Amino acid sequence: MSRPLPLGPLEWMIFAPREVVFDVISSPYLERTPRALASKLEVLERRRNSVVAAHYTRVLGGRVRVTTVERVTFRRPSLVTFRLLRGPVSHVKEVFELTEDAGSTRFVWRGELSSKSRLWSRIVARRWTAVVRHSVAEIAAEAERRAG
Repeated sequence: MSRPLPLGPLEWMIFAPREVVFDVISSPYLERTPRALASKLEVLERRRNSVVAAHYTRVLGGRVRVTTVERVTFRRPSLVTFRLLRGPVSHVKEVFELTEDAGSTRFVWRGELSSKSRLWSRIVARRWTAVVRHSVAEIAAEAERRAG
C-alpha cells in the first residue's frame, strides 16, 4: 500500500448555527433516509451514534455507479468521522469538524486516502474531493435554508 495522501484540509463558512449544520449532516444517517437521497445513500446498519452506510456516486458522465461502504460516527455537535470499509481504494479516513463562529459554523474537512498505487490514489483523491465539495455545498444550502 502506498503512503497515505492527505485529503484537504478544506474549510467553509456556513451561515447557520452549528447544531443546525450537524442535524443536516446526521439526520439522513441517524433518522429515516429521505427518498430524495435513496439513489446516493443506503444505511445498512444503524446504531445510536454510528452507522454503516453505502454511498453511491456516479462517475464517467453518470455511466458508472461506484459504491463505497463506510462506518460513519457522530459526536454531537462538533464531529463526524468516516472510515472506509469497502471501496475503490484500500484506505480512507475523513473527518468533518464543526466549530461555532459568531452564530455561523466553520466547517473543516480533512483526511487521508491510500491504495496499492500512488497514481490511482491521486486519481481517486481528486474525484473524492470533488464529491465532498459538492456534498458540502448541499449541506450549506440546506442548513442556511433551515436557519432562515
